[in-house]
Amino acid sequence: MRLITAALVLAFTASQASALEISSPAIGADGTVPLKYTANAFGCHGSNISLPLEWKGVPVGAKSLALTMFDPDAPTGSGFWHWTIANMPPDTTGLAEGAGVAGNGKLPKGAVQGRNDAGTAAYFGPCPPQGDKPHRYVITIFAVDEDKLSVDDNTSGAVVGFQLHFHTIDKASVTYTYGR
Repeated sequence: MRLITAALVLAFTASQASALEISSPAIGADGTVPLKYTANAFGCHGSNISLPLEWKGVPVGAKSLALTMFDPDAPTGSGFWHWTIANMPPDTTGLAEGAGVAGNGKLPKGAVQGRNDAGTAAYFGPCPPQGDKPHRYVITIFAVDEDKLSVDDNTSGAVVGFQLHFHTIDKASVTYTYGR
C-alpha cells in the first residue's frame, strides 16, 4: 500500500511540474552576462542595455506576467533589485534587447517598470564590487492571477516581490553571473 501511495504522489507531483521556462539568447553556455548588459555606474563601464529575454509555457489562467532581476550576492544585507516589471499581458513571450530603458516604448502595452535599488524605474545592469566573487543575477518570470498588480514606477522591488508572493500561479527562473 505504501508503494502505491508513493507512486500516486510522485505521479501527481510530476503532473504539476511547471512548463514555464525563461532564458536569454544573449547569454552563452558559460552563463556569464556580457559587458554590454552591465551597468555604467558605480565604477562599471558597460552599456546598461537590458538583456533580451524569451519565455514559454505560460499557464492557462495567467492574467498577467511580471519579471524580476535580483542579485542575492550584493553586499547590502538584503540583495539588490536590478529590474522589476509588472502587468505585462499574458500572451507576451519575451522582451527585446533594451526594453528596460525608461520610456523607449519597447515594453508591452500596460507594463510598468518598478524602481530598482539604484533608484530608477528602469533596468540597472550587473555591477558587483571589484574583486568580489562573481555575483548571481536571478531573472524570474511570474504568471500572475491578477490583470494588474497595484504598482507604479516608484514601487520598490521588495514591494513588487511582496505582491507577487500572493498572486503567483507559476514562475520560472534562470541565473546568470558576472564578476569583475
